[in-house]
Amino acid sequence: MEISGKIVQILPEETGEGRNGPWKKQNFVIETEEQYPKKVCITVWGDKVNLKNFSENEVVTASINIESREYNGRWYTDVKAWRVVKAEAPSDLPGLETAPPESTPPDFIDAGADNGDDLPF
Repeated sequence: MEISGKIVQILPEETGEGRNGPWKKQNFVIETEEQYPKKVCITVWGDKVNLKNFSENEVVTASINIESREYNGRWYTDVKAWRVVKAEAPSDLPGLETAPPESTPPDFIDAGADNGDDLPF
């Protein structure tokens, strides 16, 4: 799955020690460029993506996996990126293409054309 948007915040890297050894992760927030923009916090684990190559206000496309898990009766959802690339131009984002103008159907009859009345009824 992919999500595109502008990076609005890059959070500090977090590190720790687990039973399988040391780990590190970093979160970043993107804002989608749709009619109703949404902010999504995405996590990068390990060395899969180096966020030092990206800056805030940069448009990117992230390849992500979404996974939910239950803990003590509550559900938690993670959005994990496994690849992040810079977008070429805003027109490359899905949903921003302009649709061609719709044409009038050939069987359309303008009922108000003969009498000069512009009322719809």
